[in-house]
Amino acid sequence: MHDLMVMITVCSFLLTIGFIFWRPQVNEAIPATIGAVLVLLSGSVSLADLGQITETISGAAVTIMATIVMAIVLESFGFFHWATELLTRQARGSGIRLFWLTNLFCFLMTLFVNNDGSILITTPILLMMLKNMGLKNHQKIPYLISGALIATASSAPIGVSNIVNLIALKIVHMDLYMHTAMMFIPATLGLLLLTAILFLIFYRTLPKKLPAQSSWMLAPGQHPLQQPLQQENRGKFMRNILIFVFFVRISLFVASFIHFPVSLMAVIGSAFLLAWRWYRLKIPPTDMLKKTPWYILVFAFSMYVIIYGLNNIGLTDWLIQVLQPLVSGSLLYASVLMGGLLSILSNIFNNHPALMVGTMTLTNMGLDPLTLKISYLASVIGSDIGSLLLPIGTLATLMWMHIVRKGGVKISWAQYLKVTVIAIPVTVLFTLIVLSYWVGWIF
Repeated sequence: MHDLMVMITVCSFLLTIGFIFWRPQVNEAIPATIGAVLVLLSGSVSLADLGQITETISGAAVTIMATIVMAIVLESFGFFHWATELLTRQARGSGIRLFWLTNLFCFLMTLFVNNDGSILITTPILLMMLKNMGLKNHQKIPYLISGALIATASSAPIGVSNIVNLIALKIVHMDLYMHTAMMFIPATLGLLLLTAILFLIFYRTLPKKLPAQSSWMLAPGQHPLQQPLQQENRGKFMRNILIFVFFVRISLFVASFIHFPVSLMAVIGSAFLLAWRWYRLKIPPTDMLKKTPWYILVFAFSMYVIIYGLNNIGLTDWLIQVLQPLVSGSLLYASVLMGGLLSILSNIFNNHPALMVGTMTLTNMGLDPLTLKISYLASVIGSDIGSLLLPIGTLATLMWMHIVRKGGVKISWAQYLKVTVIAIPVTVLFTLIVLSYWVGWIF
């Protein structure tokens, strides 16, 4: 009976991951739910375990949903069209300037929203902007690939930009502000290095001068919210919204510091923004029910059920035996080993289950508090940056591939790998080494 349970659990995991890779266009919540049901039926996860799983994931899920609601509200204020106009204008006809501006924009969107939301927002904007600029297909690729890599990797500096990071934080009992204090500097330096490497890779392909018709502006009436904003300075209006969203993001760290529920703070911020939109544009909040990607919750919950099943049949016990002697060596060993391992696991299994397995393993190793924290942060670097080596490493890159294809730009695995094989391993190793020295020095 035990052997059958183990076999069903392992097969459910492999089939779920396999299906997501094989059919990325199918909503990933569907195979994950089927896999979770099979794991429950096998008996490796009990009903009592479900309560524990719900408690672990609920806060992270609410926080990320509240953040996505903010992104949808920003869109209805016409923010994304305004951002596109601003990027085009600020590039001043230079393809090089546009490259740096595009990556800065993708970084800020992940900071303001989250990595999945950032990909869903920035990719259509870049496709629309590059098309309107009249760039050829091969000239669009540097902006699209670098934008996607930066948008996804930018979830590493602050835990609140990625649902997996938030769930893992809960598992290791680490505060959001502590995560940021330890992680922001190393991960941001890593991002700067990644951008510099991408620039060197793409320098020859980047158009030095953009085509003349690139002074693209929105035609009146193209966006329903232009009209209410034409009477006033749109720039000032957008700046006020951004300042508000920025303060909401800051409030999450303050909440974490004073031990106020971060998820509740995120909900309060989103509710204020929805109320402001209702007052301003007369759009009631009911459209959120339809526009919010609820499937992300279903996917995260189902995936955690499957991972919990693997944990219960002894996967983490085996990993502990293998890793404990290695990780206990020094902070540098702990950082490079866990970051490297999570990078490999993320590219084989996707970063969602990889980080959950890694985090559950770490909490049961009996490590001293500082080694536990650094091993966890290194795991986040592996799952947020190292996972970008292959397009299947993260859900965000799978979605990006799908959006780009729908936008009429063909980017093959070979074109993607030609870039990531150079940029990602160097960035991950650099970030992990900086992390170990930074945490050792500060803490």
